[in-house]
Amino acid sequence: MSTSPHILICDDDPIVHESLGLYMDSEHFTHSDAYDGREALSMAAELKPDLILLDVMMPEMSGLDVCRELRKTITTPIIILTAKGEEIDRVLGLELGADDYIVKPFSSREVIARIKAVLRRTAEAGEPSTVLRFDRLEINMDNYSVKVDGENIPCTPKEVEILHLLASHAGQVMGRDQILQLIWGYDYQGDPRTVDTHIKRIRQKVYLEDASWSIQTVYSVGYKFEVN
Repeated sequence: MSTSPHILICDDDPIVHESLGLYMDSEHFTHSDAYDGREALSMAAELKPDLILLDVMMPEMSGLDVCRELRKTITTPIIILTAKGEEIDRVLGLELGADDYIVKPFSSREVIARIKAVLRRTAEAGEPSTVLRFDRLEINMDNYSVKVDGENIPCTPKEVEILHLLASHAGQVMGRDQILQLIWGYDYQGDPRTVDTHIKRIRQKVYLEDASWSIQTVYSVGYKFEVN
């Protein structure tokens, strides 16, 4: 991350750009503006911002579709902007790999606080980390990759982080709320079912019938990475 973080604001409302831009200027953040989904995709690839603010409802391409496409190639932090009451969109955005969400209407001050929190967590996660290896499984947090039998398995950043969290605490039960706090941050107020959805996808992607490890469900508590 650069000394002055660069934020890509993706929203079709000029007022949002204007109000957020003023606060970012006061915080010495640099920023760029995209007004539709396709422009957001193009600018994200070209500018490589430190963080992307992504509205769900945009012309040309929805914010959720943009998030899905971005997560195929980049791990840049994404904060979803969603209208009040769109709970399904918020949950889906997090499942697609967004790092946080903010409900409209919001205060620009709140957005800046969330941006700082996500950037701080990203910087901490970016510190030197270990490569975990188990029977035919490799989890590399340095480049956010997962390999099964030496083959790269496409995973979202959150899937990699959850798998690494569980595997680095092998044999220890991790509660859903604990996983939410450690992966999404202490101020995350989302649905614990988001964790269940991520675990389901992780299992589908890394399943090996005869492996000496497994992701176990601990009824009414959470999950653990079990090594036989």
